[in-house]
Amino acid sequence: MLSFSNVSKSYGPQVLFKSGSFQINPGEKVGLVGPNGTGKTSLFRLVIGEEKPDEGQISFPDKMRLAYFSQNVGEMKGLSAISAVVGSDKKLAGLTKELTELQNKLADYESLSEDDMNKVLERMGDVQTEFEQLGGYDIETRAAEILTGLGITPADHHKDVGEFSGGWKMRIALAQVLVLQPDLIVMDEPTNYLDMETILWLEEWLQNFPGAIFMTTHDKDFMNNIVKKVVEINHGRITTYGGNYDFYLQEKEIRKEQLLAEYKRQQDKLAKEEEFIAKFKARASHAAQVQSRIKNLEKIDRIELPQEEVVAKFEFTKPARGGDDVVGISNLSKNWGDKKIFENLDAQIQRLDKIAVVGVNGAGKSTLLKVITGQTDATKGEAKIGPSIKMGYFSQYSLEVLNPENTVLEQISEYLKEASSAYLRNLLAAFLFRGDDVDKKVKYLSGGEKSRLILAALLSQNNNFLVLDEPTNHLDIHSREVLLNALKEFEGTILFVSHDRSFLHELAEKVYEVDTGEIRIYPGNYQYYLDKKASSLQ
Repeated sequence: MLSFSNVSKSYGPQVLFKSGSFQINPGEKVGLVGPNGTGKTSLFRLVIGEEKPDEGQISFPDKMRLAYFSQNVGEMKGLSAISAVVGSDKKLAGLTKELTELQNKLADYESLSEDDMNKVLERMGDVQTEFEQLGGYDIETRAAEILTGLGITPADHHKDVGEFSGGWKMRIALAQVLVLQPDLIVMDEPTNYLDMETILWLEEWLQNFPGAIFMTTHDKDFMNNIVKKVVEINHGRITTYGGNYDFYLQEKEIRKEQLLAEYKRQQDKLAKEEEFIAKFKARASHAAQVQSRIKNLEKIDRIELPQEEVVAKFEFTKPARGGDDVVGISNLSKNWGDKKIFENLDAQIQRLDKIAVVGVNGAGKSTLLKVITGQTDATKGEAKIGPSIKMGYFSQYSLEVLNPENTVLEQISEYLKEASSAYLRNLLAAFLFRGDDVDKKVKYLSGGEKSRLILAALLSQNNNFLVLDEPTNHLDIHSREVLLNALKEFEGTILFVSHDRSFLHELAEKVYEVDTGEIRIYPGNYQYYLDKKASSLQ
């Protein structure tokens, strides 16, 4: 269905990939992986025709319907949410317009000849058939179901899109893609800014979708549960693996070991040949053999080992031991105006606790963290930080407080004022800011780079209590896993919000659920919480 054949793409001296090939068949669900900056979004742009390849060919059937979801939703206002979704199908909109014109002609039947009347009726039949095949008669029902599934309640379906925040506009843009029922959906990070409930709904929708999917995501579980093939971009190469993300990791390691073995065998053979040539090249009696072996060496296709992937290294220094009582929460309540977020919370966060705060978007998870960290005042009650507690806070808006005119080195210096330049450069190198990268201005950094910069500071301040609000946003899968492993080893207390299931399952030892104006405490891990929730619904 989609053929990507011997494609090369460069931007100046930067080669994204060379002679890359893969194929997506009808109904196939394919994941695109690779470190940040390797060219995943550029590859998508090639597929949808926004950019042209330097070499090679990208082809698909003429009548194939393709839809693309990206993080750049553009200007959205002037239409209701439901109208914006229904109107996203330009083909259906054109057919609707043509049907109206044909109906108007029939209404004025007296001015039509018999021949013209037959032509209008014949064309109307063709248009109605195509309209039905494209789902035109139930598009409003589908649009409403998809919007609701993505967390936009029926009460808000007729609200102007311009009144929604950026994250909710992203959901409407996603609904515009899903409602099309195309042959191929191309998706760039569809789970960003979605809560867990919505991620699970989208996951099930995509699993049942009969068309093909080509997507990239930093959510490992989401990728695992949907894709059956993985396309990797790395070090200028495109490689295809059959299976989900976990299979890709295993297969990649097997292929790497096989390549290393082949490389070693070839190097041993080359060494023997070169030793023979060096030993006998001066002897006339062996001239023919020497020349023959030299020619054979020139013909050998040399095995090249891939570059070792450079990854971030999140490592904590052992923090100073704080008191056993990290946060004492008594009769804590918070309202925003007339809206009750939560009330009468009594809890005690103890040393070494690892607590996940969960709930749908807008329930008040970030608000709870802000009250505990003193970023906003409680309406009633208090959250008292214990003695000897040094707190580090990563918020969803941490990236916005960076000074865009600072260089990376200047920005990290503001957080670690006493540290030497050598220490800061070593720290930044561990977070993949190497060489001239430290002189790059913050305003030119990607979201992932800004997150790594904030985390570099946070993880180096010897905090013994970390409050983390979506720390994995913008981080690639591997960086998420490295951060997770570091947090699991952290000898301090963690209170965190995350929509990453790996984080929740592997890190949480207790769960606070924010829901409908109250907070419920589950004294077990994330699976314990899920089991308790499931049993309460039975």
